[in-house]
Amino acid sequence: MIKNISLLGSTGSIGTQTLEVARMHGFSICALAAHSNVKLLEEQIREFKPALAAVYDEDAARDLKTRVHDLPVRVVSGMDGLCEAASIKEADIVCNAVVGMVGLLPTMAAVSAKKDVALANKETLVAGGSLVMQAAQENGVRILPVDSEHSAIFQCLQGCPHPSAVAKLILTASGGPFFGKSREELENVTPQQALRHPNWSMGAKVTIDSATMMNKGLEIIEASWLFSMPVSQIDVVVHRESIVHSLIEYQDYSVLAQLGVPDMRIPIQYAITWPERLPSPVKRLSLTELGTLSFYPPDEHAFPCLGLAKQAIQQGGLVPAAMNGANEEAVKLFLSEKISFLQIPELVEAAMKRQAPERPTTPQQVLAADQNARNFVLENTRL
Repeated sequence: MIKNISLLGSTGSIGTQTLEVARMHGFSICALAAHSNVKLLEEQIREFKPALAAVYDEDAARDLKTRVHDLPVRVVSGMDGLCEAASIKEADIVCNAVVGMVGLLPTMAAVSAKKDVALANKETLVAGGSLVMQAAQENGVRILPVDSEHSAIFQCLQGCPHPSAVAKLILTASGGPFFGKSREELENVTPQQALRHPNWSMGAKVTIDSATMMNKGLEIIEASWLFSMPVSQIDVVVHRESIVHSLIEYQDYSVLAQLGVPDMRIPIQYAITWPERLPSPVKRLSLTELGTLSFYPPDEHAFPCLGLAKQAIQQGGLVPAAMNGANEEAVKLFLSEKISFLQIPELVEAAMKRQAPERPTTPQQVLAADQNARNFVLENTRL
């Protein structure tokens, strides 16, 4: 198996783990893209020798050009640069591991270039799911999930000859650092407390989304698009150990689950190598060492972001884009200690109410709804 990978978001958590998988199996890297961490990006370029490197930040791109002037790598910048990396001719697959709405246009560029996409960028499907999935179908390409939950469902579905046999998708949630806390107990939690995830090592934005349970709401929307499943047939169960990564229930009430140690290199590798399986760099799962696995219902009163995401996909159109944009901006404000933890869902809900559920026909409409929601959050926050 020879794989040539274009990796967007190479300096982040998913990106660096993707390079670990590539290193283990000898996959080639034809393009790397990052936001602004040129020090790490330079190290990656010197090891993997891509033909193209994209840096979203213009100043950082100029710095990188100086750093790698002795190498045969072309450095590009901005959104145009990301889209060029996403559509590079040499790529067999594009891994999109960037964080936030910046991932939408590169995903569309990859799909338009008829590249399969290993997708770790939640916002692409949350905000622009109808456009992305329609474009993927028209171009005959696959959107392969990297999120551990969607990868688990994807793996469980491999033995399902008829999609109509599936009654329900069941996403597991770790519960984050605040599992079991009441809404009142969450009023004064700090960013430092919210960033202490019990099981996963992730970037700050994703970790806060886990603390609010917005990440699970986003995953419901993703699952709806990836697997053509209405939200009424998607459930969430809190599973503290993060060993069962998700499940599917069939019409006869048989339930299939995918289990593994909580290590993102498993779903990353499967997205790249599908339909084949290769030896993994992760620890083998021992059920006897675990002993017990626990499951609980989510508390949507204490964590209202989960219910807001369900409302957003049910309303449809541009409402999920507004929800997502408002959440991103609110998370930034919380991390900088300008708003409280519980103000995140309050601002998200208010932004959603302002957005008409019209169906987008272009990525620009999605981006406009996203920006309008961000502006609303900033304008309505007491700083």
